[in-house]
This record gives sequence, C-alpha cells and structure tokens, in this order.
Amino acid sequence: MKTTHLLGGLLLALPIAVPAQSELPPWQDEPMVVTADFRAPDVFDLGTSVTVIDGETVWQRGASHLQHVLNTAPNVNFSTGTSRGRFFQIRGIGSRSQFVEPMNASVGLLIDGIDLTGLGGAATTLDVEQIEILRGPQGTLFGANALAGLINIVSGSPTEVFTSRVEASVGNYGMRRFEGVISGPINDQLGYRLAYANHQSDGFQDNAFLDRDDVQLIDEQTFRGKLRWEPADNLRVDLTGLFLDVDNGYDGFSLDNTRTTLSDEPGHDRQETVAGSVRVSWRAHREFSIEALASRTDADLEYGYDEDWSFDGFCEVYDCIYDGYSSFDNYIRGDRNTTVDLRAVSNTSAGELGWVVGAYSRDQSQDLRREYTYIEEDFLFDYDSESRAVYGQLDVPLAERLELVAGLRREQRDVRYSDSDGAAFQPDENMWGGKLALEYRTAGGGLAYALASRGYKAGGVNSNSLIPDSQREFATELMWNYELGLKTRLLDGRLDLRTAVFFQDRDDIQTEQSLVEPIEGDNCPCQFIEYKTNATAGRSYGLEAEINWHINRAVRAFASVGLLESQFDDFLNYSHVDADPDTGEPYDMDGRELPHAPGYMFNLGAVFQLSEHWYARVEAEGKDGFFFSSRHETRADPYEMFHARLGYRSQHWDLALWARNITDEDIKTRGFGGFGNDPRDGYAVEPYFQYGEPRVVGVTAAYVF
Repeated sequence: MKTTHLLGGLLLALPIAVPAQSELPPWQDEPMVVTADFRAPDVFDLGTSVTVIDGETVWQRGASHLQHVLNTAPNVNFSTGTSRGRFFQIRGIGSRSQFVEPMNASVGLLIDGIDLTGLGGAATTLDVEQIEILRGPQGTLFGANALAGLINIVSGSPTEVFTSRVEASVGNYGMRRFEGVISGPINDQLGYRLAYANHQSDGFQDNAFLDRDDVQLIDEQTFRGKLRWEPADNLRVDLTGLFLDVDNGYDGFSLDNTRTTLSDEPGHDRQETVAGSVRVSWRAHREFSIEALASRTDADLEYGYDEDWSFDGFCEVYDCIYDGYSSFDNYIRGDRNTTVDLRAVSNTSAGELGWVVGAYSRDQSQDLRREYTYIEEDFLFDYDSESRAVYGQLDVPLAERLELVAGLRREQRDVRYSDSDGAAFQPDENMWGGKLALEYRTAGGGLAYALASRGYKAGGVNSNSLIPDSQREFATELMWNYELGLKTRLLDGRLDLRTAVFFQDRDDIQTEQSLVEPIEGDNCPCQFIEYKTNATAGRSYGLEAEINWHINRAVRAFASVGLLESQFDDFLNYSHVDADPDTGEPYDMDGRELPHAPGYMFNLGAVFQLSEHWYARVEAEGKDGFFFSSRHETRADPYEMFHARLGYRSQHWDLALWARNITDEDIKTRGFGGFGNDPRDGYAVEPYFQYGEPRVVGVTAAYVF
C-alpha cells in the first residue's frame, strides 16, 4: 500500500499505512492537496484561507467525530444543544441550533462528494484521510450553503495492493470503539475499500432522579464502501456508499448548571442516513477533462428533549414559588437531497490560461412532524427547494509569476412550503456570487494573494404561526469578503507558514431569534418559538495563521491562531430579553459582537519521535469567551485545555494511551439566557449551560495486516 505523508517524514505514517522509513523524505515532497477545489491544488497553490487536518491528527486525538478536531482550525467554532457538536460556525457565521424551521445552513458539509450540509451528526471520523476547511464564502465553488465556508471530509481510497487494519479503543465513561478497514484490488481495473466503525459511550451526564449515568449516551455506527473503476488511462469512476445509524441520548441541561440532571424523560438525538455518490473523471481531450459528481442523501432524524429538565412531582420534593410543569418536545425530520455537478476543466499547466465551466442542480425535500405536549395536534410541514446554477472560472496569467483568477456563479432557487396550520409560501430567488483574486508566486515557491469574493445565503420561511406575519419570511443574506494572504516555506523548507487577514461586510444578516411565550397565564413556564430574522448589517475582520515546523528529525511543532473582531451594525432587536414589549422599545445591538464568534482561538503542540518505536504528542488549545445568542447577553467563558498521547509503533502494531482535556475543564458549548425554567425561584430569568467533554482518557490498539 502506498504510504501517505501529509505532515512530513517526521510524522509517522497513517494508522493504515506501513511504518515510517528510517530515511526521511525531503520536506518539499509532502503536498497537502485540497480536493474540494476545481483543480485539487496543493494548499500552497490555493489563493484562499484553508486548513487541511490530516488523518494522523484525527487518529492521535482519539477523535470519533469532527467536533474533536474542529478547533485545530483558526476561527472555526461549533455549538451543541444536542448529543454532538453538529452546528458549525466559520468566522462567527453559521447555525447554532435546529428546531421547527427548515434546514438552511451557512457552512457546507461534504463527505466523499456526498452533500450532507445541515447534517453535522454524520461527520464521524471513520477512515478519514483528511479534513479540508475553506474559510470565507465559496460563492463560485459551492453556492448558497457556503456563505461562511465549506468543510470537506475525505476518507481513504481503494488501494493497489491488499491491506487491512483493525482498531479497538476503551476509555472512561464507558467508552469503547471498534474500527475495521479492508482495501485492495479486485482485478487490474477495479479496486474496493470497506470500512466500519462502532462507537459507544455512557456520556458525561448523570441523572439523579432515574439513578442513571447513561442519559447522554453515544451509540453510533458508520459503514462506508467504495469502488474505483479505471477501465482506461483517461477514465476513472468512483462510487461511494455510506450508512450511518446514530441512536444517542440527550439530557444536556440541568436546573443547577451541573452535570447531574433531574429529568424524568431524557431526550434523544437519532439519525439514520443512507447516502451515496458517483464521481466520473474523464480526460476527454488533450485540452480539457470532464468531471461529473452526483450524490443522494436519505436521512431520517429524531430529536427530542425533556423541556422542564425535571420530573413530575418536582415541587412535592422541593420548595417552589410557582407550580412545576411537565413537557416533552420532539422533532421527527426527513431530508432527501439530490445533487448533480457537471463541469469541464482545462488541462493546463502553471503559467497557462486555464478555465472551468459547469452546471449544478440541487433538489431537496424536507418534512417535519413536531410532537409537543402543549399543542393539540402534531405540527407538520413540507418544504421543497430546487436550485439550478451555472458557474465558471478563468485563470489568466498576467506575467511570469502573476495570475488573475476570476470566478462567477449564478443560481436560481425555487421553494414551496406548506404546513398543517394552513400556511403556504413560494419564494423564488436569483442570486450570484464569485471571486476575483490576484496571485503572485515567489521565486521560492510561496504564494501571496489578494482576494475579493461575494457569497450569498438563500432566504427562507419561519414555520411557527405565532410569529407575526411580517416575519414569516426572511431575506437572502449577502457578504463581501476581502482577504490578503501569504503562504511560504522557510528554513530550507522545514517551516510552513500560512497566514491571512480578512474583512467581511454582510448585508441582511440572518440571525436566530426566539419568542418566549407563557404556556398558561402571564408567567413562565414558557414555550420557546425559534425563528430567523434579518439584521440590517454587520462586519468582521481578523487574522488567521498556521505554522508547521520540522525542528529536526525527532521533533515537529505546530501552531494556529485565529483573531476575530465582529459586530452588528444598526440592529434594533425587538426580541432581545432586554427589549420592552409593552412600549415597543427595542434593544440597540449596534456594535455588539456576533454570536459564537470568539475574539481569539489558538492551538499549539508538538510531536516527538522518542526512539525508533516510541512517540509522543502534546497539545494545547484555547478560546476566548463569546455570546451564545443575539437574544441575550449570556456568554461562554474563555478556556485553555490540554491533550496528550504516548504511543508505541512497530511494523504491525500501534499501541497508545491518550487523553483529551487533561485538566478536566468545564467548557460551555451551548447556553441560554432569556428565560427561567426553575419553579423553585419563580421561573426567574437566569443563564443555563450545556458542557462539553470533561477529561477523557483512553487506550487504543491497532493492528495492520
């Protein structure tokens, strides 16, 4: 099997690869290819801010889901409110939750060409080769669902020789994980790869009322199969099939803001997904190639939670100012998504005129059934959207080392919405995005670029009939992104530096809001009506930098930092907890930071080759505090946490002890601040938090056949 080297000869080969050789290859021979882009360039040849997280990083962190490695990328965040961190934000832009409204993400998610945007729970790390995170609007490349950026997950491909790997992990909180991979040729033209993972954990919450420690359990199975057919030198066909079965628990919030809950009906976070893609790469002519990609996703999701976070008879045990209540909220959602992307790409070399022309189609059907204690009949909706786009890009050489890159995408979107309350909407939109970049390649192989790009996010529909008619629809959001970047190699190629500064100007910001309405009478308990509205405008600017430094043959250091300043402009918020509904006085949010937009993020660490077989990895990451919502002022606390791994690797075995969050920090990953839910204090408004992983320690053993 061909050994993959993504971070240099100093790093050991991927777990499925053969052991690292004693003679390390030159640093310059280790490209990091960004497969999401039209031409799959090296990361140093792509004029935009992008992070490539290699499979070794995923493996050495003991990661089972994207959330475990996402914060290694600067200015990339996530939120929970579910069993996983499955809502993503890039540079402070992205969804933070999902309730009644149709899915309408700002961050695109692709896994092996399959469009899983909005389905972040599917981002398990089975057999991951690399994760590519493109920051900033991808208006030419992906369109409406990539206003903030794009996450592209690439798993292993069929190999030319037979290889296989089995891996098992155990850890605290009842964690156990099994993964197996088998790959090889069927004949000279056809190869296969099969991978399976089963991840189990009791979770990190205790339920004192039920006397259980598994109410936030993790139960995830992922199966992936691949076929690669190469009937001729100029033709390749890749088929990928994915099956995901998630049956996780959800009991994330406590009235006392602890990891011990009192719910009598713990919730759930389930997903069953069957998906696949077909990719055809055909060198049709010496001047151009044809690439076609089709994907289909059938996903069924069920998300429910105990809304009162307590048990029936709570006020018979505790002293309460007001009577308690009992309520359960459940969302059963279906998502059917078909995409087709067809393009022609010129077969040109560096310094020659290059071009791309393509057409794109996306048909998505969503349906929802909401089962809620305080509605007499289940709420239903059907939401169908059709998107059609044409796009193109020109790479124009202006001088020996200077190139102009211009891209444009035109997209038409038609929507049909109807629900059981009798509402019907049919919004249609025409949107465009693109980019203009000036790229200069230095004599030493570096890249300096100046980029202006325009992104868009389609408008949509709010589903709850209690929302005023004037706010049932929200408009398209637009953003201009301006970026200056430098990518270079220093110290004879031993140090890689990638850095960018950016400014983003947004119009009609789609921001998540909620109404808090008493269920009975004038006081809480209350029901929460989530919806989206358009703020007037907003802006953000910042810096992103990443360094990989091969200090010597025994030590490699790495670091990343993201700095972000963001704010709303001229936003009068009528649903803010501090607005006055009696007088109609809004809360002025002009100049306030955007939600889930920490002012700084960092990740730094080192990998040590201690001997021929022993290695170690130490790592630290941190994040500034940030607002959880634009409806209230509750914030997450800043934090720093540490991870480590000590491993032994031989020709066939890899044995390791690893730990995440070594100092057992309480990390707030989701927060509410606009309501009260505790009858003991008369439902006084107070903050509530969901916490991320505590200290997790595990042992992993992998065997390569």
